[in-house]
Amino acid sequence: MIQELIAAIAVTASAGVVYVAAGARVVKQYERGVVLRLGRLAGEVRPPGFTMVVPFVDRLRKVNMQIVTLSVPAQEGITRDNVTVRVDAVVYFRVVDAADAVIKVEDYRFAVSQMAQTSLRSIIGKSDLDDLLSNRELLNQGMELMIDSPAIGWGVQIDRVEIKDVSLPETMKRSMARQAEADRERRARIINADAELQASKKLAQAAEVMSEQPAALQLRLLQTVVAVAAEKNSTLVLPFPVELLRFLERAQSGQPPVVAESQRAPRSEVPPVVEPVETPATPDRVNGVPEALGLPEAFADTDGLGVPDAFGTLRAPGTPKEPGEPDGSGNSDGSGDVEGSGRAPEAPAG
Repeated sequence: MIQELIAAIAVTASAGVVYVAAGARVVKQYERGVVLRLGRLAGEVRPPGFTMVVPFVDRLRKVNMQIVTLSVPAQEGITRDNVTVRVDAVVYFRVVDAADAVIKVEDYRFAVSQMAQTSLRSIIGKSDLDDLLSNRELLNQGMELMIDSPAIGWGVQIDRVEIKDVSLPETMKRSMARQAEADRERRARIINADAELQASKKLAQAAEVMSEQPAALQLRLLQTVVAVAAEKNSTLVLPFPVELLRFLERAQSGQPPVVAESQRAPRSEVPPVVEPVETPATPDRVNGVPEALGLPEAFADTDGLGVPDAFGTLRAPGTPKEPGEPDGSGNSDGSGDVEGSGRAPEAPAG
């Protein structure tokens, strides 16, 4: 009888040990335990450490309370200024209420991921390209608010949202590169122009000083020659005034040197004396022909028409010729050359 009692006690103790072992649970420091007893939430959330549940009745679900890094897949969209871009982001969140994360949402990780993708697409459509590239802080804050609003009811808190990368089409990249180059070139030209302006002012001041002291210009020339010679060049370019060459050329040819306008004596205001020019006497002319030529009297103009009579007297058209007047052929009777032949008539035979 005693042996049977001892055996029963040993079996009961063994069953108790098995029961305790089956109901023993350990919750880690970064976890919280949610107990569902016959499908219903039982009690409070179990803190970290050792805890017991009813075997085959309770079910313990452990929820990670650490910050989760969720990568949002790249989303392609069109910005407000009609530029196609591809944007990806990352979301940092953590569970603040383990019971709500288990009961109110099926899979809080998947829910946060889908909400982040939707919010990212919405942000792309509401923003300009310049905002996506240079003003990401405000976009991150706006996206964080859009995700955090529904996530509060899931027992999830959004800590931070960051836009990682913005991918642009190749044509847009080339256009932006040309724009940046043009802007850089504009700034370079402005800087060069400003430098030229400052240099011109300094050169004007230096020219004033050198104009007061001509020896300064010669010293500056010598300094230039020394600077060029220090480079160990085989050819030395020495500037030489062209006025000095012209002066030497005039001195060699015996011409008087040209005096500068500023060094000339002032001119007197007395008007110059104009001497009369003697005109040679014109010989007497007969009918427009010099008498010294000794033309015969036959060439005299007796009819006053301006043409010598030996060449024929001019008459109006239709006026008949007078008897004995030459016709230009050498005959007075008009029986000169044969008409149209151009030669004298043949003499009769015999």
